[in-house]
Amino acid sequence: MDKLKKNILSGAIAPIYFLSGPESYLKEEIAECLRKVLFPSESDASFNTHIIYGSETTPGELISKASEYPMFSPKQLIIVRQSEKIKKPGSKQLQQEHEEKFMRYVQNPAEFTVLVLDAEPADKKELEKFPFSALKQYRHDFPLIQNPDIFASERAEMAGWAFDPDALKALIAYIQPSSRELCQEIEKLIIYASARDGERRITANDVYDCVGISRNYNVFELEKALAARNLRLCSGISLMIMDQEGQKEGLGNIVRFLTTFYIRLWKLSLPEVRQLPPSEIARILGMYGKQEYFVKNYLAYTKSFSQRDTEQAIAALRETDASLKGLKPYPDEKYLLLRLMQKLLG
Repeated sequence: MDKLKKNILSGAIAPIYFLSGPESYLKEEIAECLRKVLFPSESDASFNTHIIYGSETTPGELISKASEYPMFSPKQLIIVRQSEKIKKPGSKQLQQEHEEKFMRYVQNPAEFTVLVLDAEPADKKELEKFPFSALKQYRHDFPLIQNPDIFASERAEMAGWAFDPDALKALIAYIQPSSRELCQEIEKLIIYASARDGERRITANDVYDCVGISRNYNVFELEKALAARNLRLCSGISLMIMDQEGQKEGLGNIVRFLTTFYIRLWKLSLPEVRQLPPSEIARILGMYGKQEYFVKNYLAYTKSFSQRDTEQAIAALRETDASLKGLKPYPDEKYLLLRLMQKLLG
């Protein structure tokens, strides 16, 4: 994405962009970047930016719109949201005519139009079908973020800020791992931390204050209680976290965090992994950058959990996740959480 933005900002603008994938926030950033580069003022941008929804147009209608000269501007920007839902004309003959018209345009796009097709996640088979099959050279993928800690660190660095290791861990533990959620929280954190004189860094206290995490009842304390095999304390901390975040959403975040926690412990149950250098252990655990700081914590936690313990815990977490997704019935979220704690420490 960074390379794509740099190209746009340098003026190397393509006539067509096919943005594919679930990270809608990042795709919106690309569209906004194009708007700023293409038009000298907001009034020009508003007048010459056209947003169309796939379900409201056909391939032929879209190309007709893209082929119209803009008014009072050398360029126009056409953004097609949900382009995977572009309508098919009624008859096979019309479908063929529309497809041919679309193909001709892709091969020779209008110089005065920048056409952006934004598509939701599509499997490989769908991408081989029309119209996406014609857009391979213009395709840019935006898959789900795999390493939210790296993403958050890089976003902060782009703004000239840095996370303390425990601050980054707190943010990733409590915020949904999507670009939209992370970027919005980072923006709030920077505004909050800017009121403090000194280094441009985000501390754990900043995260606690902005995200609304209790300093006494958070996932760090939950980790310690689990390692101490203290069921009563684990249950109490978990209930407080869930109440802070709001029932189902809070429980979902706890399950997500603990799944990562136990998978890492399971990997460390192998003696050959524990004997590796900390940097290599961090890579195996999926801990990058400043997160390597917490390798020593996980090595200490392995004394409290056998490989069988971690496998049983992962199975219990998957069962709880299935219940949250509606696949298994349960009385309420607090019951589900307390039952999970029993299984984790049973």
